[in-house]
Amino acid sequence: MPAAKTKPAARKKTRKPPNLYAYERALVKAGLDPVAGADEAGRGACAGPLVVGACMLLAGRRGVVPELADSKLLTPAARERVYARVLERALAWSAVIIPASDVDRLGLHKANIEGMRRAVAGLAVRPAYVLTDGFPVAGIGSPGLAVWKGDRVAACIAAASVIAKVTRDRLMVAMHEEFPSYGFDEHKGYITPEHQAALLRHGPCWQHRRSFVNVRAADGMIELSGLGAAAMSDNEQVADDLADGDLANEMAAELIEIAVEAS
Repeated sequence: MPAAKTKPAARKKTRKPPNLYAYERALVKAGLDPVAGADEAGRGACAGPLVVGACMLLAGRRGVVPELADSKLLTPAARERVYARVLERALAWSAVIIPASDVDRLGLHKANIEGMRRAVAGLAVRPAYVLTDGFPVAGIGSPGLAVWKGDRVAACIAAASVIAKVTRDRLMVAMHEEFPSYGFDEHKGYITPEHQAALLRHGPCWQHRRSFVNVRAADGMIELSGLGAAAMSDNEQVADDLADGDLANEMAAELIEIAVEAS
C-alpha cells in the first residue's frame, strides 16, 4: 500500500517591517517635495522642557540615514551616532525648546502643538508637505498628515524624534549640574521611583512641572514639613521607603498613570 502523501507545512507569513522612506517617496512622486517631519521629546516627563524637532532629509539616497529608527528604540550611544548622521543628511532641521513653566501655563497638548508649529516655521526651507507624529497640527503653513506611530514608519518623523530626544537629553544632563539632587542625568525628568523619592525628600525645583500631580503632591509634603521635626522625619521616611523595593515601583506606576490622565 503506497504511503500517504503529506502536505508540506504551510509557511508562516511574516509581516515585513515598514519602509521608513515610503511616505516621503510617495509624496515626492506626487510633486510634494520637500517633506518635513515633526516630533517631540519629553511629553511624559514631570521635569524639564518639552523639545520639538522638525527635519527634512535630502532627496533620494543622499537622505538615507544608517540606523535611523524611532529614538525610543535606540540606545543612547546609537542615538548620538544617528543624530550626527541626520544633521549631515538634512536639507533643513530645527529644534524648539519649551520650558517647563510654559508647559504649565499652556497645558501639555497646547504646548506640544505650539512647539510643532514653531519647529516647522524654523526650517530654513519651506516644506511642501508636513508629517506629524500622532495628531494633526493646524496652522503650520503647509498641507500635512498626522501619522500614527509616525516615528516608526516615516523617516522624516524618526529623524525629528532623534533631534528632539538628543537635544533634550543633553539639556537634562546639563540640568543635573545645577540640580544634582534629582538625578536628571539618569531619568531625564521622567517619573521613576528614584526621581519620586528625590522629589519627596527635596521638594520640586523650578524645572519641575507643577501641572503634574506628583509634583504638586511633593510640593505639598515639603510645605507640611515646615510644621515641625516630626513631620520632616515622616517625609524622609516615605522618601527612603520609595527609594527601594516594590513600593517604589508600585507608587511610580500609579503616579505615571495619574500624571498622564491629568495632562
